[in-house]
Amino acid sequence: MDETILTSIPPLRAKWARQGTQALVPIIGDHKRRVLYGTMSLRGGLLIHDTPECHQEEFQIHLRMIRSLWRGWTIILFLDRASSHKADASLWLADELGIALRWLPVACPKLNPMDHLWRHIKGDILANTPYQSLDEGIAQIHQYLQAIGPAGWLRKAGVFSEKFWLKEYCTHM
Repeated sequence: MDETILTSIPPLRAKWARQGTQALVPIIGDHKRRVLYGTMSLRGGLLIHDTPECHQEEFQIHLRMIRSLWRGWTIILFLDRASSHKADASLWLADELGIALRWLPVACPKLNPMDHLWRHIKGDILANTPYQSLDEGIAQIHQYLQAIGPAGWLRKAGVFSEKFWLKEYCTHM
């Protein structure tokens, strides 16, 4: 599980211009932002929801969505130590919903498959491509994820890597 922030200005990764001239970088839109919460099952399921805010109430909504989607499953959620995740109300709700929380080491995004997927989406799908609105950018993300499907999500998240640290728990390998 991880969240990422999208802004109305896409990340600029590369811009070419004739040598000796200034590259023109179009900036459209405003400074709006949206937060995408994402949870990936090692069996190929993916839950993404977007919200304008990143705080414990939104995280708790995401926990309820996780339990609703994967009803009856034993859920162990690996996540970072964000304050919204560690809030007493969030810990209590996770326990009530039967979701076990496991904390990833500080400053170790390489261990979080969702972080790998977000990095790919921002770096390869959204980068250098201005969109008219955040809704358009989010729709582009959903279309891309639908197009590559579960095997694509898992591959981009690094789950198929020989070095994936949870490999022994993956049923698809």
